[in-house]
Amino acid sequence: MAMAFLANHSFETPCTITVEQSPEHFHAHVELSDEIEIQPGDKVQVHGAPISIPFGTRQVFERRATVTRASPLARSLTKIAAYFDLAELYEVSFNAGRIK
Repeated sequence: MAMAFLANHSFETPCTITVEQSPEHFHAHVELSDEIEIQPGDKVQVHGAPISIPFGTRQVFERRATVTRASPLARSLTKIAAYFDLAELYEVSFNAGRIK
C-alpha cells in the first residue's frame, strides 16, 4: 500500500508536434492523443530526432511520447512548491517616488 503512494506509472502514446518559426510566431506545441490530461508533477518525453525547420515555415510532426505520471506524494509536493512560487509574485510593491 505504501509503495503505491510512492510509485510512478509510465505509458507511451502518439503525439502531434506543431512547430512554427516566423516573424509573427516562434513556438512548438505538443498535443497528446486521446485527450490525455497532464497533471502537476507529470513528465512528458517526446521521442525522435531533434526538430529543426527553416525560418518562415510551420510544420507538423507525428511522434511517440512517454508520459510518466507523478506519484501522489510527488504530485502533492509539486502543488505545494507551485503555491510558494506563485506567492512570490504577490510580493510586489510600487514606489510613488523616483528610484535612486
